[in-house]
Parts: sequence; C-alpha cells; structure tokens
Amino acid sequence: MPRDLKETFSGAAAPALAAKVRTLAPSMTRSVQRVAEAVASDPAGCAALTVTGLAERTGTSEATVVRTARLLGYPGYRDLRLALAGLAAQQQSGRAPVLTTDIAVDDPLADVVAKLAHDERQTLADTAAGLDIAQLAAVVDAVAAARRTDVYGIGASGLVAQDLVQKLLRIGLVAHAHGDPHLAVTNAVQLRAGDVAVAVTHSGSTGDVIEPLRVAFERGATTVAVTGRPGGAVAQYADHVLTTSTARESELRPAAMSSRTGQLLVVDCLFVGVAQRTYETAAPALAASYEALAHRHRTGRP
Repeated sequence: MPRDLKETFSGAAAPALAAKVRTLAPSMTRSVQRVAEAVASDPAGCAALTVTGLAERTGTSEATVVRTARLLGYPGYRDLRLALAGLAAQQQSGRAPVLTTDIAVDDPLADVVAKLAHDERQTLADTAAGLDIAQLAAVVDAVAAARRTDVYGIGASGLVAQDLVQKLLRIGLVAHAHGDPHLAVTNAVQLRAGDVAVAVTHSGSTGDVIEPLRVAFERGATTVAVTGRPGGAVAQYADHVLTTSTARESELRPAAMSSRTGQLLVVDCLFVGVAQRTYETAAPALAASYEALAHRHRTGRP
C-alpha cells in the first residue's frame, strides 16, 4: 500500500475522517447524508458491513454507498472500511463517541449550556483537523507581505471579517472590512497584485461576498476563501481555500451561530501566523496600540 494511503487509513488520521463527515454532510444529498451520518456515528458497526449491508442499513443503494466513500476522499468502499476500522479502534481505546446534541425547545438551561459547550469543542476540533496547513502558510505569507488586505463578510461572517481586520490593524498592517456589498466591489476594483482579498462565507455561495472576491481575483490580487463548503461557488475565485467546520444545526442553532466558531479559529490561526512572520514590526505596533488605549480601561479617567 502506498505511503499516503497508509497514513490516511492509520488511527492517527481517523479523527480527520469524522471531521470531514460532519463538515460535508449538510451539503450532501439526503441519501448520501444518511450513509455519511451512519459511518460517523457507528464506525465499528459500519466497518463490519459489506457495501450491500451498509446500503441495507441506511435504506440506500450500493451505488450511493460507493459515491459517499468517494465524496469523503476514498477510492472505494473497501478503503473507507479500513479508515472506519481505525476510527473504531481509537474510540475503543478511550476516545469519546460522537454525541447527539440537538437542542430541544424544552431543554433545561443547564443542558443547553452543556450541549453548546460540546458543540463548540467539536467544531474547533473538526476545523483544526481539516485545516490545510500548507494553504494556511501560503495565506500567512501573502497577508504578511501585502500592501493591503480587504476582507468581505455578510451577517455573522461579517463579524468574523471585522475581527480579522482589527487584529491586523493592531500589528500595523493595512486592512479593511467590507460588509456593504457596493463598497466591497468599489474597493476590490482598486486592488492589484501584491494585495490580498479574503472572503468569509460559510455556505460558499453568498453572492455579496463572491462578487468582490471575483473582482479582486480578476485584478490580480491574491484571493482567499474561508468557507465551510470548499466545493462552493466562492472557491472558483480563490487562490487559497481555508475550510471550516460547523456543529450540527438545529432549529434553535442555525449555521450563522455554529459556523462562526470555526471561522474565528481560522482567523486566529491566520493572525498569529502573520504576527510571527512580521514580529519585528508587529510587536512594537501592538505595544503602541495597547498604550494608546490603556487609559480607556482605567477607572476614573476623564
């Protein structure tokens, strides 16, 4: 077996498989999603099944099972079974199983807190497991050297865009957050090679974010998509894609809430990487910003 396949099917890579299932499931067809959810919730049981057995268990077809395996990045169902066996072995050695944490309207508040905390931890773990470090490093290099960085986001993703921009400003870099789609396009027209444009969109299909990224791409800027749907429309205009995960959605916790956790982790990783690359200038700039704002955090200030 080739070295890369051995690594894919090793126990160490098993958490990444579970993360990929949770990330991609919302964008799958319902029949494929049933298979994906089955392998994520019961890897040991599914690893013991033939392709026919898993199709019968999920009420789908053998073709659907094979298609699910390929969507998850495996050549065929036999290869997926090997990965599931590795995940099952990890769970038997003490790792926590996948939990169902949907929030019901009559849940006690203490249960709501516990379920949200679990989902937040899982989203962070899934995002970290699925984050392409080579892509992240390339984005860090681009932002560290950029003349300016523009960040686009709408709604909850707009808050993440603002978070990234204020971090970059604190270390002396030129950055702008654009929540207004008209201003975003107007500013994107001014970008050129050596600039960076970042689009934050969980769905990967937000038109008001894709349009300015397209303009920036056509102007020669380095373009980045921070998205939970790496196969979404935004990716066609992105030189680099940073994939986020999301907790399971429910009626009381839509994607706008759950996606933000993964996005903020990616933003923090990006910022710290840039601060490391630009440390000689970033450290004095950060100290200066602290000093300039210190009096605003003291009691009794005029």
